[in-house]
Amino acid sequence: MPPKKKIHPEEKPGLHPRNRHRARYDFEQLVASCPALKPFVQVNAYGDDSVDFFDPKAVIMLNKALLAHFYGIQNWDIPAGYLCPPIPGRADYIHHAADLLAVANQGQVPTGSNVSCLDVGVGASCVYPIIGNKEYGWSFIGADIDPVSIASSGKIVDANPALKGKVELRLQKNPQDIFRGIIQKEERFDLTVCNPPFHASLAEAQAGTVRKVSNLKQQKVAKPILNFGGQQAELWSPGGERRFVADMVYQSRQFATSCFWFTTLVSKQTNLKSTYQALKQAEALEVKTIPMSQGNKTSRLVAWTFLNQAQQQEWVKTRWDS
Repeated sequence: MPPKKKIHPEEKPGLHPRNRHRARYDFEQLVASCPALKPFVQVNAYGDDSVDFFDPKAVIMLNKALLAHFYGIQNWDIPAGYLCPPIPGRADYIHHAADLLAVANQGQVPTGSNVSCLDVGVGASCVYPIIGNKEYGWSFIGADIDPVSIASSGKIVDANPALKGKVELRLQKNPQDIFRGIIQKEERFDLTVCNPPFHASLAEAQAGTVRKVSNLKQQKVAKPILNFGGQQAELWSPGGERRFVADMVYQSRQFATSCFWFTTLVSKQTNLKSTYQALKQAEALEVKTIPMSQGNKTSRLVAWTFLNQAQQQEWVKTRWDS
């Protein structure tokens, strides 16, 4: 007997109201926007069109189709083995960050190239700059310690005329630095975004992948299957997410007046305590935690600023009102 057909809600729960990916994937439309997706679309056990999310090639092609259909990005690809980020979750981050900026702007999201964002760890996919620019017209600096990632994102920008002049890529030459060497003197950013490395070691990353895939397949899997890919700098760093975020907070203090809102994703609930301690030690004047969820996955965006109310008002007046 085939499994009973699932009844799916019309919209995915938890996603931001402005997220273009709230509805279930319409594979007919996606194939129309990206014909190369068609060979990967198959009917699953429940009689629904889908792709094999355990096939890295299928996942990359789905992302390619989503970026083409929803954001007009016709030329997008990543090197083999590099992180292929889930687009709906990345879009959620951008929309929640936009709401954060709107608070100081009488409830209106500031738009246009005057709004400058720094993507810490832009990766090979250039996804945050793509979504932020296409949704709100923001300009981006994408930074990364990996030359291959910088080259890949640069190739994406060069291949899509709409992104040219809107996204600049910078190589971080010192892996210990996050902002130094990237933020230039007198340069100002309205927002920083970051997906920090999740794991503390390669072994931990592989064990986490085995666990995740075993849960999804509902059977034990011995070998890691990186269906979303990922290089070392993308998946793990010494001390994992906890240390990376703490370092980011500490280093952000040195650029207190260079940025309005520093933000980062914090995936592990247990890392919030150490993050708040770091923010207290850095003397951040305002801290916000914004919950995000996609299906069964929950995370949060943590944001902080060193600007007082008067400085915030002056920032908006001189940068967004011009």
